[in-house]
Amino acid sequence: MPYLPTAAYSIDLHVELANVPNTLGRLATAIGAAGANIVSMGGFDVRGDVLVNDVVVNCSDEDHANRVVAAVEALEGVDLMFWYDRTFHMHEGGKIEVLPLAPVSDMHDLSMAYTPGVARICMAIHDDPRRAHDLTIKKNTVAIVSDGSAVLGLGDIGPEAAMPVMEGKALLFKEFAGVDAFPVCINTSSSEEIIETVIRLAPTFGGINLEDIKAPGAFEVEQALKEALDIPVFHDDQHGTAVVTLAALWNSLKLTGRDIGDLSVVISGVGAAGMAVGRILIDAGVGEIVGVDSVGAVYGGRGDLNESKEWFAANTNPDRRMGTVHDVLHGVDAFIGLSAPDLLTAADLRNMAPEPLVFAMANPNPEIRPEEADGLAAVMATGRSDYPNQINNVLAFPGIFRGALDAGATDITENMKLAAALAIADSVSDDELSPKFVVPSVFDKSVPMVVAAAVAEAAVADGVCRS
Repeated sequence: MPYLPTAAYSIDLHVELANVPNTLGRLATAIGAAGANIVSMGGFDVRGDVLVNDVVVNCSDEDHANRVVAAVEALEGVDLMFWYDRTFHMHEGGKIEVLPLAPVSDMHDLSMAYTPGVARICMAIHDDPRRAHDLTIKKNTVAIVSDGSAVLGLGDIGPEAAMPVMEGKALLFKEFAGVDAFPVCINTSSSEEIIETVIRLAPTFGGINLEDIKAPGAFEVEQALKEALDIPVFHDDQHGTAVVTLAALWNSLKLTGRDIGDLSVVISGVGAAGMAVGRILIDAGVGEIVGVDSVGAVYGGRGDLNESKEWFAANTNPDRRMGTVHDVLHGVDAFIGLSAPDLLTAADLRNMAPEPLVFAMANPNPEIRPEEADGLAAVMATGRSDYPNQINNVLAFPGIFRGALDAGATDITENMKLAAALAIADSVSDDELSPKFVVPSVFDKSVPMVVAAAVAEAAVADGVCRS
């Protein structure tokens, strides 16, 4: 079953049409017959016997886009002048830039922004290093650190190829919370070298957002940096995912009349994100959790577990359930997928408890498609923006860092994460709550501010604010 057309594979077709009846209709029919979706057209430029226009078309993948182009090229009376992939076009030259905050229009400005006036600022920080948080970009700047070893669903593609993701993260930080963030992609596969590098860079930044670092190295890096630095360190793949997942789960329970203490959950994928989801669900009071990795169910005494999975096994699956994900799903209330595409079938959902909750969050393609789960799941969520209930970290990380920076927090605690999850869940009113709307829209810019306030309040309560 092909995926639905999406803006992620949109193309712009610059066409010249014969100025005779039905040419535009035949173009639209050909695009539709090829399975694509026209989402916009520019204004027609009439040039005598021809019309010139730009047609934006959503496709389902790159091969589909090429088939659409071929279909347009085959049309009589339609000349495809040129076309381009809109996603690649957006990334040309990168997605972020640095802009000045202070004017430098005359000698007076220059003498304050730079020498000699800047020397006074340098010495003020030298005498009291805490003032760097007020007198430099440290006050509002986060480093987005990655080695490119676990990028989206792409795997170990290296630091250069990871840059577009990190730039996108920086764009979202600024757009949704006003936080200045900058990609720091490190050319190493060593956890120790990542730790050392970040420690040396840390004086520049007010927070560290770790991104797309493979497990178990991700756990080692985060823990070491949290211990070494007096600024917030947050591995978004773990905790951002966990926060939004819990928010969606809370609202799904409200919809289906369940109690969190009675809930049974299977987590598919016990890597960085799966581990963090498990931890936050434990903190929230979920009744029973079973994790499944590529070998099978994770349980105490399984001989091949690393240190982090040993912790997971010790705190979940008390009945030591064994087998594949298909085996352990029987009778379970909720499935949370952080693993691989097309893992489940409709038959698996029928074996779950009545009104199952299905969060299939593998990216870019989920463990089961919403089309296959239709009518079977009480709530269906994915990580994709082209389906309802997108469990997207952008609902969490901008507000979490905004709140931490505003409060002068030196850490991001478990209580701060729970506060963020509750703020996200409460951003969906009872009137709005429905099976297709259990988390707020990522474009609701009130959400990061609500999250920030809740996180700042929790930081104060936890006593982790800089004095």
